[in-house]
Amino acid sequence: MIAPSILSADFAHLADEADAVTGEPGLGADWLHVDVMDAHFVPNLTIGLPVVESLLKATAIPLDCHLMIDDPDRWAPAYAEAGAHNVTVHVEAAADPVRLAKNLRAAGSLAGLSVKPDTPLEPHLETLKHYDTLLVMSVEPGFGGQSFIPRVLDKVRTARRLVETGHLKVLVEIDGGINADTVEAAAEAGVDCFVAGSAVYGADDPLRAVQALREQAVTAAPHRWSG
Repeated sequence: MIAPSILSADFAHLADEADAVTGEPGLGADWLHVDVMDAHFVPNLTIGLPVVESLLKATAIPLDCHLMIDDPDRWAPAYAEAGAHNVTVHVEAAADPVRLAKNLRAAGSLAGLSVKPDTPLEPHLETLKHYDTLLVMSVEPGFGGQSFIPRVLDKVRTARRLVETGHLKVLVEIDGGINADTVEAAAEAGVDCFVAGSAVYGADDPLRAVQALREQAVTAAPHRWSG
């Protein structure tokens, strides 16, 4: 799965930017990744719920909302209620992540849990049993265009092993520095969904960039998607 990040898109033309990665089923973007930042949890301010609500009316691509915000226990369910397909919160910010997962699902979305590059996975494995997706940050959250941090792939490998042994049932997602040079290593480590910002929206043909990343991922780990 490829989830282009609109953090690298033209905010003045978000509907057009969503259209730019919409293709035939299986060819265009699987999800559209929306980074919500509040200038508190991370040192950047982007967009919030009103923009998400407008974007939901402008595209049929499922929205993957990544909330880099303080107090997600209070604010995250509204994104699910609005119609976001997947709502991801940070384990470092959630006061009661298990209850929050239940609230997100009750509001109609998948529940995602994200970990920063320096946050170990092991202390949160029991919590992850309540979630649908795991978002491994491969850059420090807050700004696009950063370089990929290879050491986070150890967390991906751990999560993949636990999924394959039946101890977890999560989709493994990665966000940060994903491009033609890094997508194959991430696929080999066990990633299911690849968030890519500048690699897609910095390309002359964003839709073709989505397709090329998917082709690289499948080639790197053909056993994962065969059949």
